[in-house]
Parts: sequence; C-alpha cells; structure tokens
Amino acid sequence: MCLGIPGQLVEWVDPEHHIAKADVAGVRRNVNVALLTGEDAVDVGDWVLIHVGFAMSKVDEAEAQSTREFLESLGAPYEEELAELRESAIE
Repeated sequence: MCLGIPGQLVEWVDPEHHIAKADVAGVRRNVNVALLTGEDAVDVGDWVLIHVGFAMSKVDEAEAQSTREFLESLGAPYEEELAELRESAIE
C-alpha cells in the first residue's frame, strides 16, 4: 500500500530539476516537487504530502500532524511504508 505521508522540506538538492530533501518521520529522502510550482510553489520549511517520491500537495503543519496521527492509527500499512522509507534514506 502506498500512502501520502506528510514530510517537511529541509533543503534544496537540485532546484533546477525541482528536487528537494524532505524529512518524513525522521527519515530524509529526495522528493520531486515539480507538481508544486508557480502559485503552489514550495520552499524549505514547507510541509507536503508525499506519494511515491513526489510532493503531491502543500499542507500546513496542523494538517500534516493530523494526517500523521491518522496514518499511525492504521498500524501495519503505515509501519510498512516507513520501513520502505528507512531503506531509501539519504544521509
């Protein structure tokens, strides 16, 4: 199962190609933010929902926390998704 997991953008990796590093529950990985440009542009510090390596939408911190709490309540599917993220972590 793939879930839209909230993450916070922590740095730009390659702005020209719309790649930023996001912190997702303590795991850092590169994400593509190309879907969030123009009026929907994101920057370091912003919270986004991430699905299969793409930032799909910008959310505020309260929504990110609420989403994370819901996902945690799912148990196994969320834990599996986090395990996959940990395997792809970027130090």
